[in-house]
Amino acid sequence: MQLKKHKRHNMNKRIVFRHMEHSSVLDEYANQQLTKIEHFLESEREPIYIDLIFEPSKVHQHHKVELRVKTPHYDLISTYEHEGDKFYDTVDRVIDTMYKELHEKKKLLKKDKEKTTGRHEEFKKQR
Repeated sequence: MQLKKHKRHNMNKRIVFRHMEHSSVLDEYANQQLTKIEHFLESEREPIYIDLIFEPSKVHQHHKVELRVKTPHYDLISTYEHEGDKFYDTVDRVIDTMYKELHEKKKLLKKDKEKTTGRHEEFKKQR
């Protein structure tokens, strides 16, 4: 039995702490949560960019987290900010939202491809 080799992508992933100290605990948590996004993008063509940006409010506990995913097929941004939420909850929400958006976009891309492929076959028959 032969094992399938998975192509390892060279994903350009950045976790940015804007206007705040770097937190290795939060960094580790974010990396762990991003694995499902990375796994989803494994079959995607390069270049693949994943940016996760943390930004706290200067006034009170009002955290903003933004996740950007850019590939040849996807160019999506998921942002969430909420007063009183911990960064961990906000990270979960942003990543879950992005994951759902990627799946929706993939379905649309697949439908579009089927439409154009089907029409191509029809034109071939007409010749």
